[in-house]
Amino acid sequence: MKETKSVKLNAHQHQQHENGHFSPFKFAKLLDPEASWDKDQLGDVLHWIRQVVALLCGLLWGAIPVVGGIWIFIFLAISTGIVYGYYAMILKIDEEEFGGHAALLQEGLFASITLFLLAWILVYSLAHF
Repeated sequence: MKETKSVKLNAHQHQQHENGHFSPFKFAKLLDPEASWDKDQLGDVLHWIRQVVALLCGLLWGAIPVVGGIWIFIFLAISTGIVYGYYAMILKIDEEEFGGHAALLQEGLFASITLFLLAWILVYSLAHF
C-alpha cells in the first residue's frame, strides 16, 4: 500500500516538474459554484481577496488624495461587500458549513485594514508632501 502511494506521489511530482510549476490549486475553481471547498482553502481565498482590495483601495485613496476617517469605513464596506458577494453569490456555498457569516467575513479583515492604512498613508505622504 505504501508503494502505491509512493508511485502515485512520484507520478504527480513528475507531472508538476514537466509543467514547470508546483500549483495544486486550480484557478478555475475560484469561479466554480460546484467546486468543493474545505475551510482552510476558502479562508485563504477570502483572505487574499481582501488583501488585493486593501492594496487597491489604499493606493487609490492615497493618490486621489482623500482624508478623514469616513474613508476607513467606506473601505470596510467595500471589502466586506466584495467578500460576501464572492462567497454568497459566486460560489453559492452554505456559510454554516464554514462557521457562519461572521467567521467568513472576518477572514483576513485585520491584516487587510493594516495593509490598507499602510498603502494609503505611504502613497498620500509620498505623493502630496
